Amino acid sequence: MQDKILEKLRSYNNIAILGYGREGISTYNFIRKHDENIKLTILDAREIIPEDKNTSYKKYNGEEDLREFDLIIKTPGVPILGFSEKTISKITSQMELLLEVNSDNVIGITGTKGKSTTSTLIYDILKDQMDKVFLVGNIGVPVLDKIDEYEGATIVAEMSSHQLETVKVSPHIGIILNLYSDHLDHAGTLENYHASKMNIMRHQKITDFAIYDLDNEYLKKQDFSNVIGNKLTVSINKEATIYLKDNNIILNNELLLNREDIKTELKGDNNLKNIMFALLVASLYNLDINKALVSIKNFKPLEHRMEYVGKYNDINFYNDAIATIPEATISACQTLTDVDTLIFGGMDRGIDYTKLIDYLNNSSIKHLICMPTTGHKLAKHLDQNKVILVDTLKEAVDKAFEVTSKGKTCIMSPAASSYEYFKNFEEKGRTYKELVRTHK
Repeated sequence: MQDKILEKLRSYNNIAILGYGREGISTYNFIRKHDENIKLTILDAREIIPEDKNTSYKKYNGEEDLREFDLIIKTPGVPILGFSEKTISKITSQMELLLEVNSDNVIGITGTKGKSTTSTLIYDILKDQMDKVFLVGNIGVPVLDKIDEYEGATIVAEMSSHQLETVKVSPHIGIILNLYSDHLDHAGTLENYHASKMNIMRHQKITDFAIYDLDNEYLKKQDFSNVIGNKLTVSINKEATIYLKDNNIILNNELLLNREDIKTELKGDNNLKNIMFALLVASLYNLDINKALVSIKNFKPLEHRMEYVGKYNDINFYNDAIATIPEATISACQTLTDVDTLIFGGMDRGIDYTKLIDYLNNSSIKHLICMPTTGHKLAKHLDQNKVILVDTLKEAVDKAFEVTSKGKTCIMSPAASSYEYFKNFEEKGRTYKELVRTHK
């Protein structure tokens, strides 16, 4: 498999690695592990000192710096908004390199929310019943890191819009969990963002499978007429390939099991739907559904996703730092049911917060602890009897201990990106947990 990728790379005279973070370093290490002579240029805003004579560094300022290259291997986080079609045609990625040589063995999962949970859940179910399964992609494992082990394996790949925006090959099983408004700072428009997601099934073959949610309002607006993969659907509101009726899960019009038969720590309708996606994939591989249910039962919710921090001062604290859009925060509050205090706010990316404002003003949540920047912006439109303005996460946690009723729940669910004050949502979530656990 890696030989086919290397054969492609050797056919180019001038290759750029665009972006030198985790994935860029992984790309460099992969190439140099197998070939010392391929000419490489690292482009990054930071100065990089090359480690070998056939690698050079060039400071990256924008599209103009890419003109001289025949092939550009792009790291997902580098934006290409406004780039010419000529430049975009030269861009590839680790994900696309994998799909070009091995799409038939790849299960791709994307969506605005639920990607990591569903990808990991599918991976757990498959690895408990199959010999060789790998989990890669946006979950934090670069695709090329273990590619020499992928022969004969099934690969579960979490795919972000950043990873999908330029791909011209789709995985054998392409899953879109949902679509909402997000990443507009990178994509420019909602249409661009959703178009990137649709690439997960846009280039499929007739032997492939395209799986998507029938309930999602944005997916209803997408054009699936050009998707030639076998279309399979998931719903908890209407008939679909797998759907919920009278609390029973129906698969291909046959009763599979009752919802109550699923024993798991995964809470709420969103996670039920994630489980249904996973069960549908299990059925495509003719796996034992009873064994799959055992895998689901043993599944532990991922860090920062409605993660129970613990009970302190008789208050239940939850960390939902992954919730970077309004819909995710609303879902978390609805799922936990006894939320007395919500801590929210973060970087403003131009997302529409009308739904969240309406929900919070009409909810039973008594305390809305608003952090900059979006929290302060939304505070003007919220019930002032509920609003508490703070400037730091420490202030937010201190206030939560002060105002939350005993026996009730406080959840941090930002409904915004964490980049303004934190490196990422993981850093924000871990800081929150530490502040809760060490509060005096």
